[in-house]
Amino acid sequence: MHKIHRLTVLLALLLSLPLAAAASDEPSPDFKSGVFDPPRMAPDFALDGSNGAALTLSAHRGKVVALAFGFTYCPRVCPVTLAKLAQVSTKLGPLASELQVLFVTVDPERDTPARLLEFLSFFNPAFLGGTGEKAKLEALRQAYGVSATRVVSDNAKLGYEMHHSASIYLIDREGKLRLLVPFGKSVDDILHDVQLLLKK
Repeated sequence: MHKIHRLTVLLALLLSLPLAAAASDEPSPDFKSGVFDPPRMAPDFALDGSNGAALTLSAHRGKVVALAFGFTYCPRVCPVTLAKLAQVSTKLGPLASELQVLFVTVDPERDTPARLLEFLSFFNPAFLGGTGEKAKLEALRQAYGVSATRVVSDNAKLGYEMHHSASIYLIDREGKLRLLVPFGKSVDDILHDVQLLLKK
């Protein structure tokens, strides 16, 4: 990973640490994030996975899925989101295997499966990334209501960035969209909501 980008990721990890106070073992029954009411089946997809296999949402039925859209050259938002999800996974302890984080790129020109693997492994080796043809990814973003716009970057070395939706979709064990977690939610709030979904 490029040294400058590695520093950005490290900074994101450090910035998210103060938000990671210990959560209660018995969270209240109310969700902290936006609720899909009624819940509906999350659109499935088949992408090129960072682990060298096809990445499909349906393959993770039976687990709670945290689905995020972003790109590996993201200077601010994506590293913070993934750092928080990594902390959530750690705090779950033995239940961490029942949460699957999926990261779908909005920048297929640069985000190859190998690039996604390197990037995500820095946060948690269990996180999986997906990429594919531009048209397929655009259709998937439309299905989830995700926006992504290419803009010129302030960093000449990057060339461009992608301004994109930054919410996390929490999908229950049955494959239904349950919660939309806005950017900025604390680690404890995300953990709280994941714990409630894991109990269902």
